[in-house]
Amino acid sequence: MAEFFTLSPFERILKKAGAKRVSKGAMEEFARIMEEKMLEVAKEAAILAKHAGRKTIFDSDVRLARKKLNL
Repeated sequence: MAEFFTLSPFERILKKAGAKRVSKGAMEEFARIMEEKMLEVAKEAAILAKHAGRKTIFDSDVRLARKKLNL
C-alpha cells in the first residue's frame, strides 16, 4: 500500500501509459515501487547536498542523484 501518496495519481500515470483499466493491486504495487525509487533518489540527493556543505537540497542534487542511480 502507498505510504506517502494516495493511489489515484498512480492510476492516472498507468492510464496515461496506455492502460484502459487498472486494478487496485496494480496501483498499490506501482505506488510501492515508485515510492521506493523516490526515497532512494531523495536519500542520495540529501547525501549530495550534505557533501556540498548544504542543508538544502537543490534541483541539481535531485538530477545528479537520479543520474547516479541510473534512473
